[in-house]
Amino acid sequence: MIQTLHVASPAKLNLFLHITGRRENGYHELQTIFQLIDLCDELSFQYNEDDLIQIKGLDHVELENNLIYRAAMQLKPFRQHGTMGCHIQLKKTIPMGAGLGGGSSNAATTLLVLNQLWQCQLSKTQLMDIASKLGADVPIFVSGHNAWAEGIGEKITPLYSLPKKRYIILKPDCFISTQSLFSQKTLTRDSKPSKFAAYQDNPSNFGNNFEPLARQLYPAVEQAFQYLNQYGQAKLTGTGACVFIEIADDLDTTKILKQAPCTVYVAHSLNHSPVLDYVNAL
Repeated sequence: MIQTLHVASPAKLNLFLHITGRRENGYHELQTIFQLIDLCDELSFQYNEDDLIQIKGLDHVELENNLIYRAAMQLKPFRQHGTMGCHIQLKKTIPMGAGLGGGSSNAATTLLVLNQLWQCQLSKTQLMDIASKLGADVPIFVSGHNAWAEGIGEKITPLYSLPKKRYIILKPDCFISTQSLFSQKTLTRDSKPSKFAAYQDNPSNFGNNFEPLARQLYPAVEQAFQYLNQYGQAKLTGTGACVFIEIADDLDTTKILKQAPCTVYVAHSLNHSPVLDYVNAL
């Protein structure tokens, strides 16, 4: 059995994000496209037989709030042998609180890898059910494919043929509270539901309902938008704070990167999550 495994855990972009309604329980209905990108954290899994689950690399996060730990604990009852444990080391590259889904990706990676290492033998459907309990974005990373998502994020239609793209991503120096944005009375919650075909016909018509609020409430986000809009149509991913543009392959990004007002990344789209490759090889 493989004792140590190093796995790339990818980020995502929301190519658009619309809120189409609100359920009686307070959860919001949405539509979005999840695009996986090659900006990745690294998770290292070291199997052990002493029944310990140890997480290193997020020491400032309380264990009960650590999605990696919570994902591992969800799988414990399904282990083939009751004394199986794991030491998990996180090397963080994806910025936290950025709308890039780093924590959700880490949780999904943990579910997929430990399902194999611990021989839990759970199906993808069972893992998706567990993922939905951990967070709205976790199922998309368990799925491992770009997708059109609806409902509260649980209705996923894989998109296998999204064109290859390159992106510049700015991470403004601020932390956006998702709860705070959802609580704003001016948040648009009644966008008209649409179809993927409509997005394909005119993607520029599809924005992010959180963008106006993020730009209004966080000056650093507004600065990032103003900067990137010089070079393309800037978009907010998730509830922010990251702002991104799609760039042509032949565009020289040297000037854009050099003069960026905050932390900047260049990322390429992925057809599927690299975690699937690792898991299938086990």
